[in-house]
Amino acid sequence: MLLGKQIALIGAGNMTEALVCGMLQAGVAHADQLHATDLLPERRAHLQGRYKIRVGSESKEAAESSQIIILSVEPQVLDEVLNEIRPALAVEALIISVAAGYPISRVAAHLKPASRVVRAMPNTPSSVMAGVSALAFGARVSDDDRRVARTIFESVGKVVEVEERLMDAVTGLSGSGPAYVFLMIEALADGGVKMGLSRPVAELLAAQTVLGAARMMLESGEHPGRLKDRVASPGGTTIAGIHKLEEGRLRATLMAAVEAATKRSQELGQGVEDVRREV
Repeated sequence: MLLGKQIALIGAGNMTEALVCGMLQAGVAHADQLHATDLLPERRAHLQGRYKIRVGSESKEAAESSQIIILSVEPQVLDEVLNEIRPALAVEALIISVAAGYPISRVAAHLKPASRVVRAMPNTPSSVMAGVSALAFGARVSDDDRRVARTIFESVGKVVEVEERLMDAVTGLSGSGPAYVFLMIEALADGGVKMGLSRPVAELLAAQTVLGAARMMLESGEHPGRLKDRVASPGGTTIAGIHKLEEGRLRATLMAAVEAATKRSQELGQGVEDVRREV
């Protein structure tokens, strides 16, 4: 638990709500340790009413009383937010940015020389505590800072640590990945409907199959190819279906999707002032 630490969450969108919910449910922090800010009154009212945390519209006020600052705003306004909170930051404050395409060096350039910065890339399943977050660390980040960052993001799912240069690849895989999976679930369900199943039954079968297969792989630790081979018996239905997927170049198409999303993330990062979040 993050005992004695006040946490400011700048920006009260869906990811901030996921982190608030995760930290409270996991017992990582108490409600009185959290202070979220947002310009939208309805978002402030929602978080305060549902989670009983402190809310406000002034980021500087939240930052000056906090030891951990989580920046969860659009990249195009992050410069402004950093300039606003800089004078209020305590020397020991740990800065965690979840702004897509915004490098650690750019965050640090707005802050005091001794600032410690973590860059995080969570994904949308974090909203149901089943996400995966990639963390990259600035040069001044201590081992204790790493533990703090991991503790926060482990409250909403799994955590991996990567070099910052790989964050665009993370965006292309796990950041955009939920959309690829939703598309596959929809297509599987459509196939079931084509074969006579009702839409609700087909969607449940498809979604639970994907969920179960993922859990089976994670818990067994086995290579997905080996698990696939166990389902595909000689001359059976599964290998016939796999043949069609191979004819349609499913593997190559998914690899190309990750590559395209990664390259787009790189392009957006090069012009971060004009970035619109796209993951």
